[in-house]
Amino acid sequence: MTTTLILLGLIIVLGAILINIFNRFVKNRNIVNDGWSNIDVALKRRYDLIPNLVETVKGYAKHEKSTLEDVVNARNAAMQVPPGDISGQIKAENQLQQTLRSLFALGEAYPDLKANVNFLDLQEKLNVIEENLERSRRYYNGTVRQNNT
Repeated sequence: MTTTLILLGLIIVLGAILINIFNRFVKNRNIVNDGWSNIDVALKRRYDLIPNLVETVKGYAKHEKSTLEDVVNARNAAMQVPPGDISGQIKAENQLQQTLRSLFALGEAYPDLKANVNFLDLQEKLNVIEENLERSRRYYNGTVRQNNT
């Protein structure tokens, strides 16, 4: 009888430990998913801002049409990546980042554009979004690291 009770107690304790471990894995997975959703929100805000930025630049840099088209195409490609394809999202975001750099280089080439209040405002908003995106990426990387550990 005593052996049976001890064995039953060990099974209960072992079961509780296994349930606790499983719950921790689920919790970590949810934290990782939450971290990625923060990145996704920042990316959507960036996607919404880009058309306004392109329209502002269009008026000043009419002969820079290819640069503007590249930015729009990179944005559209990034938006078309399926939600679960993280590596595809990263690749598309790198391409979009490169085209945005070329767009801001236009601001340096056109002093009137550089002084435009709308352009400066949009550029500042995009910088804020980029900073939020960077924080979200750091948080996501930390949660993934913790989950993998």
